[in-house]
Amino acid sequence: MTAKARIRLSRGILGRLRLASQGLAGSGFGGVPAAVRWMTAMQAQDLQSVLWAVGQRVPGSRVGDVRSALDRGEIVRSWPMRGTLHLLAPEDLKWMLAITSDRLIRGMAGRHRELDISARDVEAAAGAALELVSGGAAASRAELFQAFERSGQSTAGQRGIHLLGMLCQRGWLVQGPLAGNQQLVVAFDDWITESRMLDRAEGTAEWLLRYLRSHGPATERDFSWWSGIPLTEVRAALAEVKDQLVEVAFEGASYWLSPETAALLDEGVPAARLVLALPGFDEFVLGYTDRSVVLPPEHANRIVPGGNGVFRKTIVAGGQIVGTWDVSRRGGGAAAVPEPFDDVNGLRPAAQRSFELQAAKYRRFLGT
Repeated sequence: MTAKARIRLSRGILGRLRLASQGLAGSGFGGVPAAVRWMTAMQAQDLQSVLWAVGQRVPGSRVGDVRSALDRGEIVRSWPMRGTLHLLAPEDLKWMLAITSDRLIRGMAGRHRELDISARDVEAAAGAALELVSGGAAASRAELFQAFERSGQSTAGQRGIHLLGMLCQRGWLVQGPLAGNQQLVVAFDDWITESRMLDRAEGTAEWLLRYLRSHGPATERDFSWWSGIPLTEVRAALAEVKDQLVEVAFEGASYWLSPETAALLDEGVPAARLVLALPGFDEFVLGYTDRSVVLPPEHANRIVPGGNGVFRKTIVAGGQIVGTWDVSRRGGGAAAVPEPFDDVNGLRPAAQRSFELQAAKYRRFLGT
């Protein structure tokens, strides 16, 4: 029987429990691969942002630690869901793609017709790409596009990036080591030599369980949006794993979390005074379809100005987003500048001091 914590949650407590689940409150994780595996998948469309997202969850880490984990293939950056780049454990990518790729590719069919991309074109691009990178070689995106062109596949008008996306969705290519701030492209089976194989139902159940343990409290709708897996399948998966979770009620909805995180409701929920400087696109913000739990709706436009899809860096205090921050570069140095939602009073003195400590942590992470 599913355990139920019979309490009335507040938004602050819900947010602080999420901080604990995500390794942002408490002792964090012992290394980069451990943090990424626990999180299951981490938003990574902006490389610099996700490096800091990992750094915030691994005490004492430096940007070079995260970059080295990518270079060694201990973590991988690819498109496992929603057509969006994420960091994840390499052994998880193939089975996740088996669940999500067909639906995603069907959703792109109209755009592919506009770009005149057929199944035969994809096969031709795959042959050219694998000839270029097979045997452990790596290629820049420009080199890959040149190979496409030589095989008769135009890369103009976004056609190249869509061909690359298809080859990654089909498990032929994957992004590998870094070259500066770009990633080289490698053959999937050369770079990821050990992959787990799960059938669709088994994989969906595991994915859901890991998400709720690492992101909870969260709802089944949160996971359905986050993963791109239809809600009917998510509900079937929840029936399989809910005995390993705890259910709590908040504003008429069921939220699920791990027993370990739920135990904090009795032991004391941490982070009441914790202030964090999170990167843009962090899972604390983007990991849920309903962000109003931690972000007041009236301030949503300050996180994503004009709804342009570019998420700004956020200041989190006590499990709630209270502002944004940015980096000002002057005289060769970098200073973190807070931009609290409270334009009149700003951050309280204690929160301001905590933010300054976060800024110093960020500078240490970057080595500046």
